[in-house]
Amino acid sequence: MTVVLAIDQGTSGTKAIVADGSGEALTIAEAELRPRYGDGGVVEQDPRQLLESVLDTGRRAVAAAGRPIDVVALANQGETVLAWDPATGTPLSEAIVWQDRRAESVCAGLTEHADRIAARTGLVLDSYFSAPKMAWLRRNVTTEGVVTTVDTWLLHHLTGEFVTDAATASRSLLTDIDTAEWAPDLADLFGLGDERLPRIVASDEIIGTTRAFGGEIPVAGLIVDQQAALLAEGCIDAGAAKCTFGTGAFLLANTGTTAVRSTAGLTSSVAWRAAGGTPYCVDGQVYTAASAIRWIRDLGFIRSAGDLDTVAAKESDGTLCVPALAGLAAPWWRPDATATFTGMTLSTRPEHLVLAVLQGIAAQVATLCELVERDLGAPLTRLRADGGLTRSRTLMQAQADLAQIPVDIYPSAHATPLGAAALARLAMNPGMTLREAVGEWKPAAVYEPRWSAERAEQFRGTWTAVAEATVRKGDLT
Repeated sequence: MTVVLAIDQGTSGTKAIVADGSGEALTIAEAELRPRYGDGGVVEQDPRQLLESVLDTGRRAVAAAGRPIDVVALANQGETVLAWDPATGTPLSEAIVWQDRRAESVCAGLTEHADRIAARTGLVLDSYFSAPKMAWLRRNVTTEGVVTTVDTWLLHHLTGEFVTDAATASRSLLTDIDTAEWAPDLADLFGLGDERLPRIVASDEIIGTTRAFGGEIPVAGLIVDQQAALLAEGCIDAGAAKCTFGTGAFLLANTGTTAVRSTAGLTSSVAWRAAGGTPYCVDGQVYTAASAIRWIRDLGFIRSAGDLDTVAAKESDGTLCVPALAGLAAPWWRPDATATFTGMTLSTRPEHLVLAVLQGIAAQVATLCELVERDLGAPLTRLRADGGLTRSRTLMQAQADLAQIPVDIYPSAHATPLGAAALARLAMNPGMTLREAVGEWKPAAVYEPRWSAERAEQFRGTWTAVAEATVRKGDLT
């Protein structure tokens, strides 16, 4: 029975679990993180706080478990980057979070190469991804040390190694999607040709050992957070899809061994490299989900996310919201888009605004479901869902209604670390299959559509028109 310490280092917090051989979380430790938001699209984190949170939560989880740990796994934010000194591990910059928009100028300067970049990487040229932020750091902050995604820095502190996993690397705009290896010509395009890039490893590879959590413990199970959740929810076969409702909302669908070039404005990435295979996934992003809920909480509409179902109106008064508080991703890819409320009257109350935000999140995810179906060439029959916001019955029912498919709620709040734990378990048991490492699960709840197809289509048509108007408004400013 392999006991895994799996750490999920995320945007809003770090979570560590100790999982037994059956995949059950024995103990959990968490630490909240608050990124710094500033004018001009600034979203930063203190790297030292990230490292401290990893060490603190990991040690607390191990202490609570009271049993030896066989392997340590790490899931990471994906596209958050920093500059650091490889000799000492000292940060040379703040961590530039995936939501940060300051690298838009880098992307603007490469517009003529956008089609070439998309064909090679499977991604859209956007500051959401790693390379533009890496280039921005080099131009504006420091030319010293190395510049990498946060996982490489954390793993260096844990093991002394200089690595990243194939799924994380595929989110950079610097890898060839078909080979999942660094592409020197793309690095040159971003002005990063002279950079030292980490070795790309498989998610089930033992990369080294760490003494950070007691004893000499192997480190394996490295993966970007959304793909970790995709695996945990058993989306192993082509066509299976999940959406994580976290800081943002992220919908991923397994496309098998084919790296699909999206014709619908989505992106394509490595799902994981494990068990001798490299499956791919297509994905779409909603930049603000839980961060939009935090925003309405800070405005005083709710006291906490737990109030959503009691505060939200039971029926809409016609108010619609496009919660583009950090821009719009697929299919618009407009980082300059801003949030919009429309349809308000003197009778509109705070509860109507709360419902409008929830329906706005669900409408964006429903749009992504439709786009995924285009790329898959087949309809989605179900949507698996995880993340803190799945606790909101109002949001999940809106999701089923607007997407017009059942929504299965993953029974654990820890999909991301459990996915990383499954990969670590695979690394320690070479004869195990991926499906055996993941195990079976049953939904904690299932939300069936209550709206008619006609009502859903009408709502989404009106909401999409508002979203398009938001984008056009950006064109005029």
